[in-house]
Amino acid sequence: MSALPANPPPASPPPAGTLREALAAGPVVLDGGLSNQLQAQGCDLSDALWSARLLADDPGGITAAHRAYVRAGAQVVTTASYQATYEGFARRGTAPAEATALLVRSVELARAAGARWVAASVGPYGAMLADGGEYRGRYGLSVRELARFHRPRLAVLAAAAPDVLALETVPDVDEAEALLRAAEGLGVPLWLSYTVADGRTRAGQPLTAAFELAAGNDQVLAVGVNCCAPQEVSEAVSAAVAATGKPVVAYPNSGESWHAPTRSWRGEAGYALHRAPGWYEAGARLIGGCCRVGPESITRLAADLAGD
Repeated sequence: MSALPANPPPASPPPAGTLREALAAGPVVLDGGLSNQLQAQGCDLSDALWSARLLADDPGGITAAHRAYVRAGAQVVTTASYQATYEGFARRGTAPAEATALLVRSVELARAAGARWVAASVGPYGAMLADGGEYRGRYGLSVRELARFHRPRLAVLAAAAPDVLALETVPDVDEAEALLRAAEGLGVPLWLSYTVADGRTRAGQPLTAAFELAAGNDQVLAVGVNCCAPQEVSEAVSAAVAATGKPVVAYPNSGESWHAPTRSWRGEAGYALHRAPGWYEAGARLIGGCCRVGPESITRLAADLAGD
């Protein structure tokens, strides 16, 4: 396995202080895919709410999944709120007040798992649609309409005091603009992470233009990519650094691809751990895994980033 540059700052044990301070000191290890760990524990995720349903039905299972990643060496765990929206809960008959409580619970469950930092997941509008729309973007909504959709849950999650808001799996520049607008004034730092393919956003926009949205925005502590093929990361990290000068977040999938009509994964698995040192050299500071990347891979990643 490749080694990091000479005398890299260790990823473990977690440094004290804020996440922003930690990024200046060296690599920080993220968790892996929450859904695959929940499935490994025997949880049923066939509902349109996906893992968010378990906030009501099996909160203990969510905490157990978070703890599996903490034991694996993750310093940041990401909440089960990716698909948690007022609209999605309403379709299941959940009243707004209960939905608010479930969003708050997502942060509380992650905090209870014992990670150094908690990232509150904010998925794209397409996640609420539950039809693979996050891999297309361009929903036919304006930036203003998308910001209006995202603002209520962003406000609730921010009030629950996570360490960072993870605006993740963003498929296009319009939604990124809407998310950044909706997060203004909430008092919590954030990272902005696109899902990409063939060196562009899922909507086909150049990565440089996509990342430039965050340039000069002090609320954004990192930009990058997630929920993409591992081979997409290196180019994206370089583009993010060039466009913003900010630390980069990188947490790709296992290498398989999601087939929305059948709700199944296809292709070869194999999280490319050997690529992580190159990501770090290029500017990635928050490094982990997304879909189909489990605790075993995060254990190996944490050891590699620590130089073990």
